[in-house]
Amino acid sequence: MRYAVMLFLIILLIIILALLASCIKIVPQAYAYVVERLGAYQSTWQTGLHFKIPFLDRVARRVNLKEQVCDFPPQPVITRDNVTMQIDSIVFFMITDPRLFAYGVENPIMAIENLTATTLRNLIGDMELDQTLTSRETINTQMRSLLDVATDPWGIKITRVELKNITPPAAIREAMEKQMKAEREKRESILRAEGEQRSAILVAEGKKQAQILAAEAEKQATILAAEAQREKEIKEAEGRAEAIRAVQQATADGIRAIKDAGADESVLTIKSLEAFEHAADGQATKIIIPSDLQGLAGLATTLKEVVKDQ
Repeated sequence: MRYAVMLFLIILLIIILALLASCIKIVPQAYAYVVERLGAYQSTWQTGLHFKIPFLDRVARRVNLKEQVCDFPPQPVITRDNVTMQIDSIVFFMITDPRLFAYGVENPIMAIENLTATTLRNLIGDMELDQTLTSRETINTQMRSLLDVATDPWGIKITRVELKNITPPAAIREAMEKQMKAEREKRESILRAEGEQRSAILVAEGKKQAQILAAEAEKQATILAAEAQREKEIKEAEGRAEAIRAVQQATADGIRAIKDAGADESVLTIKSLEAFEHAADGQATKIIIPSDLQGLAGLATTLKEVVKDQ
């Protein structure tokens, strides 16, 4: 009997210790626990050590506070010009209020998926095919804003929405490929024509520059030749002027010497006759003789007759 009581006490102690251990909860980082007491919301446990009342409190939900991503399957959407496309989207979200997340909606992921599909259909329905293919950023921004507003009562924050793939029908893809090929061929022809035009312009510019340089060179050569001829003429004129100055200087020196020697009028007359002889020795057909030289000529004749008589 005694052993039975001891065994019972040991089992009871183990149960109590196990019960106390189950009442000690450690909330890990980036998680939150929603605690209920007697079936009603009691509190939200954040990261750290927590205790609960046995049989009264229970952890109703463990909520992940990290940013999460949902990759939804392709959804059929119809554009404004009646083209059916398949679009699959990716939604990034994080839980900001664990209480609203636990009690706001039954299946939050399914709710976000359906909400994303309906929002995407509404947006694409107002766009044409070409606009849809070129407005991904606009669609992403509008979807994120609309989804964020719709999921706010659920304690969910939509951080980003991306359209993963936009798949038009096969016929549309084939037509787009043909259009793209035609556009590329058009751009190639335009680029080739522009290259040929540019090449012709460069060749013409080169010829023009060559002609301009040749004309400039010829002009420069002409200017240099004219300057050389001018310098030559200036030097020749300076030489002639120097010779004239030398002759005049010599004549002046001779006259000054005659004057200093005291020559009388007869000597000056003879010098005048010698100058007249040099003047008459040229090829001139007419010679104008001053009146005083005529008198000197008569005087010279008289002197000649006197010499003959003697």
